[in-house]
Amino acid sequence: MSQISVKFLFDFGSPNAYLSHKVIPEIEARSPARFEYVPILLGGLFKLTNNRSPAEAHAAIPSKRAYEQLEMRRFINRHGLNAFRMNPHFPVNTLQIMRGAVAAQSLGCFERYVDAVFASLWEREKPMDQPEVIAAELTAAGLDAGALIAASQQPAVKERLLSNTQEAQARGAFGSPTFFVGDEIFFGKDRLRDVEEEVARQARR
Repeated sequence: MSQISVKFLFDFGSPNAYLSHKVIPEIEARSPARFEYVPILLGGLFKLTNNRSPAEAHAAIPSKRAYEQLEMRRFINRHGLNAFRMNPHFPVNTLQIMRGAVAAQSLGCFERYVDAVFASLWEREKPMDQPEVIAAELTAAGLDAGALIAASQQPAVKERLLSNTQEAQARGAFGSPTFFVGDEIFFGKDRLRDVEEEVARQARR
């Protein structure tokens, strides 16, 4: 069965992107899906689409917020993601670490960088918008923090993140996590089952 590429549009600042990231290896292990991680800037995408974060949009609807927390807990329990901690600094400005993700692609350490930053935010509860914290966390993960931070300031890196975000909006994305299987769009961690079914459908064609 041929492999099917799935684009995963992510921003580290989304707890649901973290939860998706932790489940993706399970899907890849049992299906022909191969996920391609695409860094985007969620704040920029919100501006382009006139969207708001759920925390802001549902601030005046306590029952909606409570239900979303219930669904998150169900997802965590279903997949045994007990390392997850809701970051007390949320929401975190992710501009620097998302630029860092693009830089990590060019420096050949993208997967290690993604694992480290997601864990720093959603397991170790770090304020990953503070430069000294970013540097310390990357170093602790065995990454070259100096090289990554320097590369993240390059104009080409900044332009790539902007371009990724604009392309996401052009394709119909409005938040993170968003998945594309070919031209089919799926939003949210709770659509991963639908993503997997679409992968199987396309693989049979």
